[in-house]
Amino acid sequence: MGHVFAEITLKNANDDLMCKQGSLHESDIRQKTIQALVDTGTTNLVIDEAMRQELGLEIIGEKTARMANDRRVAVKIAGPVEIHWKNRNMICRPWVVPEKSEVLLGVIPLEEMDLKVDPVNQVLVGAHGSNQISLLVCLFPGR
Repeated sequence: MGHVFAEITLKNANDDLMCKQGSLHESDIRQKTIQALVDTGTTNLVIDEAMRQELGLEIIGEKTARMANDRRVAVKIAGPVEIHWKNRNMICRPWVVPEKSEVLLGVIPLEEMDLKVDPVNQVLVGAHGSNQISLLVCLFPGR
């Protein structure tokens, strides 16, 4: 299978909230529309430091991540960012890699937005049709 890219818009979710509260004008929301590499081997949204700065995202933590080549690297956790793909969106805390990198759209955002890769046509599609569906799992102990 080849590479699958998706056009997504990344928005600073704090800016969006301030806009909804009336303390920031909509035109001042920091956002960027980009082509992201859909990477089902990646857990989260991964951006580089330049993208983090462009979106004005705060660093809220750090963790060690394992890269595809098995190398371990310290990544920053930024947040929050709102991801938009067509009629779907979700908010997450992206991982920030220090070196220049493509934006990677991982499995957690894909699941949250009910998306999957169509391997035949090499595109991103709705897992359950064109409308976003959220899956709610309820566990009842003792039943």
